[in-house]
Amino acid sequence: MIARIWHGVTHPEKGEAFYRFVRRTGEKAYREAEGNRGVYILRRPAGDKAEFLLVSLWDSIESIKRFAGEEYDKAYYPFPEEREYLVELEPEVKHFDVLAGPGDSPDPKPLRIGFIT
Repeated sequence: MIARIWHGVTHPEKGEAFYRFVRRTGEKAYREAEGNRGVYILRRPAGDKAEFLLVSLWDSIESIKRFAGEEYDKAYYPFPEEREYLVELEPEVKHFDVLAGPGDSPDPKPLRIGFIT
């Protein structure tokens, strides 16, 4: 499984509205995409801003490419309204191999050889 992590920043007064916007647009699009295994939306106050992380879980890089395109490391901004909320449009997302998660045994399994390609 692969985790795709997007980071965004809003002004605090727009934080709650942005959260509702993400729930009905981005989260919905992730959950409807083939190969998506779930989404976490995280928020924290950061001085004079509100930071968001969207952590989406995917079956494979191929499923992420079907969702985001061949340049899957680039951030995907399909909704024009995002520009109303975000302080800046970060250009990239990060991907990580998911090694453990909720419900996993505390006894580690052998890791596969290699990294995300």
